Amino acid sequence: MSTEEDRSTHYQEGSLSLSGTVMLGTGVMIGAGIFALTGQMAQMTGALFPLAFLAAAVIVSFSAYSYIKISNAYPSAGGIGMYLHKAYGSRLPTAFNALLMYFSMVIAQSFLARTFGSYTMQLFGGESGLMVSTLGVSLILVAFVINLLGNRMIQGVASFIGILKIGGILIFGLVGVWLAKSISVDFSNTGEAGTVGNFFGATALGILAFKGFTTITNSGSEVKDPKRNVGRAIIISIAACVVIYTLVGFAVAANLSLAEIIATQDYSLAAAARPALGEYGVWFTVAIAIMATAGGILASIFAVSRMLAMLTEMKLVPHRHFGMPGSIQKHTLVYTVVLGLILTAFFDLSRIAALGIVFYLIMDIAIHWGVLRYLRRDIKANVWVPATAILLDLLALGGFVWVKLHTDPFVIGVAVVTMIAIAIAEQVFLKTTAGIEPPKGEHSHAHHHN
Repeated sequence: MSTEEDRSTHYQEGSLSLSGTVMLGTGVMIGAGIFALTGQMAQMTGALFPLAFLAAAVIVSFSAYSYIKISNAYPSAGGIGMYLHKAYGSRLPTAFNALLMYFSMVIAQSFLARTFGSYTMQLFGGESGLMVSTLGVSLILVAFVINLLGNRMIQGVASFIGILKIGGILIFGLVGVWLAKSISVDFSNTGEAGTVGNFFGATALGILAFKGFTTITNSGSEVKDPKRNVGRAIIISIAACVVIYTLVGFAVAANLSLAEIIATQDYSLAAAARPALGEYGVWFTVAIAIMATAGGILASIFAVSRMLAMLTEMKLVPHRHFGMPGSIQKHTLVYTVVLGLILTAFFDLSRIAALGIVFYLIMDIAIHWGVLRYLRRDIKANVWVPATAILLDLLALGGFVWVKLHTDPFVIGVAVVTMIAIAIAEQVFLKTTAGIEPPKGEHSHAHHHN
């Protein structure tokens, strides 16, 4: 094999089945969503948090339309990077928004890793900040090794974990509701937490619990019959998560008071299992959380490293080999893991989640605008669906930023500074590489807009 060939990305077309693709998507969604966000959403919007999960599902359903339409027309292992390129060409909006998605997915890995640490520590009597970070870092390193072993290993491990995890969470939800003295949730007297801004802010966090469906789009050209199965996998994943999140949300609300949910926000499912099922319930829930977060990290690293590799080949982001052998995708896997390790070691759960949702929603709006402005005729999209998705995204983002400006303005500052830095760095990079054509391939058919 020549050096040039060795540097290219390698994809195995048709290597992911429909069920395997669904497991990758739900692996990310359920891992991040239900185990750590429940408490944060309750803190933001009080007893209304189960409704915020449902509101998030509605918004994500509108969002999914654009992704399904584009993936049906242009299935690609580059996923969102490719979709942005189809709409905006080799310009700053493509690179900027694709990197926002990249960072939001790396953030999701860190979020999963720290959730893994928080739940695991419940087996040893409580939380230690250092141990949570150490356990999270260890999990990312294990996921890195499995990712080096190839698609078949990733799909096999993710599918096995996914089946155990979904079954376990359903058991938790059903038993938790069954054993609860009452499944009624008091939606009155929410006080300040019940304001519209707080509700939209909690809904934005809920969107973070569903955004794993975008992992499916990033595996596009590796899915069997992608024009049919990518859309089907997205719909199945979202529908499954709506059922699971609603059930578990009511189980937690029925077994813990609002104050208890907020106090145990990093491990609220384990706390909710105690009154319903005793210590055995805690062990069971922690075991499910460990599997869910591990499966989520495995799937997320798999997808995001491929997206960054595609952006590299499209000459939209700088790339250095740093003396490493192997393909570009192996290098982007290393960069992804290193970034995830740094975030896991130094950021807490609520700040990681905040950065992730701001980056993701801005990128999501750019996808829908690209459909409306440039792609709607090519992909035969109805105008009103992406237009509605943009409006709903803006409401959720506005509510979330409003809440954070009052409670943690630092994290909004970090998000703004990071986005400005990305925009400036990308503009400089694109100017220095102007005139260099990306390699011929599936992305060469993109629209170019001056």
